[in-house]
Amino acid sequence: MFENFDLNNIITGDGIFISVVGYVVVFAALFLLSVFISNLKNILNFLQRKKLREEGHYAAEFENLDITGEINAAIATALYLYMEEAHDIESAVLTIKRIKKDYSPWSSKLYGLRQFPRK
Repeated sequence: MFENFDLNNIITGDGIFISVVGYVVVFAALFLLSVFISNLKNILNFLQRKKLREEGHYAAEFENLDITGEINAAIATALYLYMEEAHDIESAVLTIKRIKKDYSPWSSKLYGLRQFPRK
């Protein structure tokens, strides 16, 4: 099949076959990815139950292992408050000291302007 491969073959007739195979591969990959993503919750739930059974935890037999939004919000709030408390208490006094700098041509706009030649 590939011994007579030439660019002219793609243009004349083999290009359609290559295009169709490419489209089929791409759409098959997209389909498998969408199936995997849609079943990801079930897969993770199964792995969590398996881990809980190995540890002998009684929660593995519950019908629903989901955590509600209210519980997630309470956990996030507790973590935020704990992390804010961990910082040192800093004073709100800012000190601004002015430093006199000598003239520097690097920041001068004079050298950045274009000088037109005189007529």
